[in-house]
Amino acid sequence: MLQTKLTAAQTVEAQPQEPGPIPAGHARLRLAVASLCGTDLHYFAHFANAGFQLRNAVTLGHEACAWVEDPNGSDLRKGQLVALNPIMNCGTCPACLRGEENLCTAKKFPGSATTVPHLDGFFREVIDHPARCCRPVSDGVDPRHLTFAEPLACALHSLNKGGVAAGQKVLVTGCGPMGLLAIAGAAARGAHVTALDLRPGAVDVALRAGAETGLIGGQFDETEIERQFDVVIEASGAIPAFNTALKAVRAGGRVSILSNIQMRDAKVMLHLVMLKEIEVVGSFQFNREFEEAVQLVEEGAINFDALTAATYPLDQAGEALAVMAAGGAFGKILLLGRSV
Repeated sequence: MLQTKLTAAQTVEAQPQEPGPIPAGHARLRLAVASLCGTDLHYFAHFANAGFQLRNAVTLGHEACAWVEDPNGSDLRKGQLVALNPIMNCGTCPACLRGEENLCTAKKFPGSATTVPHLDGFFREVIDHPARCCRPVSDGVDPRHLTFAEPLACALHSLNKGGVAAGQKVLVTGCGPMGLLAIAGAAARGAHVTALDLRPGAVDVALRAGAETGLIGGQFDETEIERQFDVVIEASGAIPAFNTALKAVRAGGRVSILSNIQMRDAKVMLHLVMLKEIEVVGSFQFNREFEEAVQLVEEGAINFDALTAATYPLDQAGEALAVMAAGGAFGKILLLGRSV
């Protein structure tokens, strides 16, 4: 059934077109490396994500870095490698004025049904993107690492919403790509991280990413982890994992939802929120964390090679998404542009 959906969903890949004039305020870029996100997979497999339905064909992708081909009058330099911030906020709404660009009421976001009409994403060779959303990086940065900047920023935002700090005991439920980045980010802050996943292979990668302890779902007694963690980062998108988070966090602790929990009927142990005075916070995209993520990439603070599951050429994006859907890839799947 899934393969049928995947085959049908390949129609969401927009046909390549000859680039026209560069819009004002934009730079013309050539893709270096992009990476796959669970959001891409939902659109690819189901034509929808988090209640947003695709209305027309669109090129997917919002995690990428690229080379500057034409600065178009901006301060960028031809040949520079830049990280692409996909959040195109208005800068004037109340959310923007509070520094919450992720909650901008007029935000545009590529490769997503949240912007209507949809904007093509980054899974293409030539990209016109606002120059203000292109962050140049220092020489020598590996584009295969820089493509992690956007998802790492999302993970860091979740850690910030959860208040993760050095010395804390942190549980991350779900060791997919976002969970792994949350683990790496929390470990870099000096937290004591435990990773939980149903897949032994994913837990193995989590231990390499910085987790001190790995737990495999169904192979331990959950009563042993009740009230044991200061913060839980829910990164699986599964309601049973969210219930585990509510049980595992200490009284007065915090659960930060990094995952995109899809709408479905389910029983949630909400009584624990009251009984334990748990703070449950949502985490959506990022704000200042994008700059923090780029700096971590430049510093080489995280072993992104250990978090890379596979690489594919850009023209095999459909095959790469099918591999991701099958659940056999532990870590990020990268798409390489012709220039890499």
